[in-house]
Amino acid sequence: MSEITSPAPNLVPDSLAPLKLPDDRELVMRVMPMPADANGNGDIFGGWIMAQVDLAGSVLPARIAKGRITTVAVNQFVFKQPVSVGDLLSFYAKVERIGRTSVTVHVEVYAERNPANLHVVKVTEANLTFVAIDKDGQPRTIPRS
Repeated sequence: MSEITSPAPNLVPDSLAPLKLPDDRELVMRVMPMPADANGNGDIFGGWIMAQVDLAGSVLPARIAKGRITTVAVNQFVFKQPVSVGDLLSFYAKVERIGRTSVTVHVEVYAERNPANLHVVKVTEANLTFVAIDKDGQPRTIPRS
């Protein structure tokens, strides 16, 4: 992927420095938060972001499990920067581990801000574990094909 840069990198704090989007992860979802997703301070609710990460994180494990899965653990969740109404969020995922019944995935979330003067920042990252389940909700073995 190409590098997204700000117009004056030498005037931008390190946390907002030019960023290279991950090319070793798969883009699994994009979404733009709306005013109804914001808290009283005007920032997007952390719980809303967590729900989006859970949805995005389930994409690759569902493909691997070839069927129904459920989230069993949020192993790590880090909010790095606030998210604002109008940010375009891109969710990138990478499978970290495939077990007998479970899949652990790492999700990184990037916000594209100010389209007229584009700036991209990593806002969230998380590790989640999903388990393949059968029609009765019981763990099942992940197919190895």
